[in-house]
Amino acid sequence: MLVRGDDIGSSHAANLGCIESYRNGIMRSVELMPPCPWFPEAVKMLKDNPDLDVGIHLALTSEWENMKWGPLTDAPSISDEDGYFYPMVWKREDFPPNTSMQEAGWDIEEIERELRAQIELALKYVPWASHAGIHMGAAGLDEEIGAVVARLRKEYDLDIDMGPYDFKRFGGWGDAGTLAERITNFAAALEQLEPGFYLFVDHPAVDNPEMRAIWHTGYEDVAVDRDWVTRVFTSEKVKHVIKKKGINLISYKDLKDQDQ
Repeated sequence: MLVRGDDIGSSHAANLGCIESYRNGIMRSVELMPPCPWFPEAVKMLKDNPDLDVGIHLALTSEWENMKWGPLTDAPSISDEDGYFYPMVWKREDFPPNTSMQEAGWDIEEIERELRAQIELALKYVPWASHAGIHMGAAGLDEEIGAVVARLRKEYDLDIDMGPYDFKRFGGWGDAGTLAERITNFAAALEQLEPGFYLFVDHPAVDNPEMRAIWHTGYEDVAVDRDWVTRVFTSEKVKHVIKKKGINLISYKDLKDQDQ
């Protein structure tokens, strides 16, 4: 089973949650966001935890109120009037007009230059990164963008062929409304697993004043929601089921090493 945490580097709260989910929990892979404000601290933490598998979480959007990040390069076609990335990939009816990449006249050369800069910044400090993903599924916006991401993954040896393993999405906690329900549902879902490869991705963080100030329309309970991710990942009940069933926790690096 591959448990991945996303968005390390986006906030101090995310950094704390991701490292806790690795050190005392079930997470074995994490994806790092190069253009984000807490990237330097995340790099230090990752160097202190060298066995934690790292991927590069490429970003072309900056979704939160009260906190923003923008491109590392000169990229006006994917930036708003203040120089930040647009909040969303796809247009949303609950967001103001012209707040998504979909509505912008993006330039594929600027996107490639920006993604390349992010990869090279990450590899400068975390040269052992095993793979690359992309924030909020931005590669799915257009075939051109998807093709650039795929090509850069191959060029920088950040591409892993998941196909042969036939990974299934792990359902996790479903629609649980409390922390106790999340833990119970997650443990119960683990109990029901049949042999095979499973993937679960979420966003660990901690509930602190910083995280409570981070939100966007339609997702206001970010601090509690992401703190609960950390608590599920570090739950003794969850860890007990994994040990009892003999579930092997793996990383992207394990898959890459297997292929070599």
